Amino acid sequence: MNVDTAIRKAFLDLKKENIESALIDSEILMSKVLGEDRGSVLLNSEKLLSNQDYRSYRELISSRLKHKPIAYLIGEKSFWKYEFEINNKVLIPRPDTELIVEEVLKIYKNKPKIKFLEVGVGSGCLILSILKERKLFLGVGVDLSKDCINICEINANKLRVQNRIKLFKTDIDNFNLGKYDLVVSNPPYIKKLDLNKLSKDVIKYEPKLALDGGLDGLSKIRKIIRKSSELVKLNGKLIIEIAHDQKHMVRDILIKNGFFVHKIVKDLNKNDRCIICTKIK
Repeated sequence: MNVDTAIRKAFLDLKKENIESALIDSEILMSKVLGEDRGSVLLNSEKLLSNQDYRSYRELISSRLKHKPIAYLIGEKSFWKYEFEINNKVLIPRPDTELIVEEVLKIYKNKPKIKFLEVGVGSGCLILSILKERKLFLGVGVDLSKDCINICEINANKLRVQNRIKLFKTDIDNFNLGKYDLVVSNPPYIKKLDLNKLSKDVIKYEPKLALDGGLDGLSKIRKIIRKSSELVKLNGKLIIEIAHDQKHMVRDILIKNGFFVHKIVKDLNKNDRCIICTKIK
């Protein structure tokens, strides 16, 4: 069987399962099997597949038919300008979170050196992208999950910023190391009762630790804001990602903890997505 026939068959199988990205997924998984970029695969679509390559391909398609995300099947995900190694122990990086990188770069465009903290590093996509963009920034990251710390270390080495980052496996409540110009976080903010409303790709495969925000979706956000009020320097910044309907509640928590809210940034779908604030007392 040639590449084109195999991709067409996979596309029809995925389409029957109502997977919206059926064609792109079929092509990406073929790229994974052949170890070539997608463009090269499509240019050489008449190439015959070995029996082993076809078996490997169908195994990947079978996993995708069960809604296992493409990012976990190929072991990587693009974020900002970079490719991050991931596995099913870490949340898949989302384009919405790139807003935080954009805002950090704007805020500190005239300040070449800061020390900042990320709460919940996951794959490291956020903290490492910022470090790549600003060669004198120093980063500290914390996460409850040892798996996340391990993946973040791998990505830090891959992006060659390992000398400017320190990572700690700890709950933020127990972290008391230093004061920071900036704290950033993309915390779990889905209400516990809403978890089952998420797509199969998300709820079946992504780590619940990175999704579950407690009964009201705010339990982790409250904790991060309270601790940030101790860790952020006076006039330092806190930037935190939120759910589309949490703006007013999060603003109230911030004000009670000594922060002034400057700006609420919307994502590409025009939903409120991250809050930028300053420690004023």
